Amino acid sequence: MADRKISVNDLAEKVGIAPTNLTRMRTGKIKGIRFSTMNAICKELRCQPGDILIYVDDTECRNTDEGNLIDLDFGSFDRMES
Repeated sequence: MADRKISVNDLAEKVGIAPTNLTRMRTGKIKGIRFSTMNAICKELRCQPGDILIYVDDTECRNTDEGNLIDLDFGSFDRMES
């Protein structure tokens, strides 16, 4: 995100979600994401879903008893400012 010079708050506003929800996505504390939200994030960051999505096996999940099947990993974008 630093490469794109956009803050969490700015990205959240442009995507149409609360900054808190974007932070939850970044920390893997969500169970899923709408395709429309993923589309808006990728459009704004000019990236592909595979650039920010990683698969996490449910036996390796750290966030819930049920586990997450996806985890957002902003990788090189992870230097976002609040």
